[in-house]
Amino acid sequence: MEKTISLGTQINYMFQLGKTILSEEIIENDFVCNLSACRGACCIDGNAGAPLEDAETEILVDIYRDVKPFLRSEGIAAIEDQGAFVKGEDGEWETPLVNGSECAYVIFSENGITKCGLEAAYNAGVTKWKKPVSCHLYPIRVKEYTELTAVNYHKWEICDPACSLGAELKVPVYKFVKEALVRKFGSEWYAELEQIAEQHSKS
Repeated sequence: MEKTISLGTQINYMFQLGKTILSEEIIENDFVCNLSACRGACCIDGNAGAPLEDAETEILVDIYRDVKPFLRSEGIAAIEDQGAFVKGEDGEWETPLVNGSECAYVIFSENGITKCGLEAAYNAGVTKWKKPVSCHLYPIRVKEYTELTAVNYHKWEICDPACSLGAELKVPVYKFVKEALVRKFGSEWYAELEQIAEQHSKS
């Protein structure tokens, strides 16, 4: 179901799927991470950590001892000083930062590309939790409201290479983050999204 939502003079087209409201931008825009170009800048730029759900804060505390061997000394120091999670300026939970810069769970490959220490532990079979769902979903951002959940496309200039690569490969945002969307909303929800996207492409 398509809805038109007016925000001042701006008109945003949205789709309602169950208890979620989705921006058509996740269907119309293309995106494929290009790490060789951006080098994982989304994990180190900005002034806030990765958004966390309430349940994820407990997970971070529970798995920290297992994840710790995969982290940098700077990240370990930040976590042991600030905690496995912190409350951001907006009052929401997020990951701590190293010197107000990169996420404390960030690690770097030999060629300097940003990686996730949490995901490294998961890939090694040490934990069963991959990483915060907000990171997994990016460039989609989710905002929970009382009765509905907003699902939007977050535009950031550091991701321009990803937009270019996505356009070249013809991969829309919602397909790029399929695994994360299924993780967050379920496979039936995603199947319905695919039907909506197909109908939208024909309109």
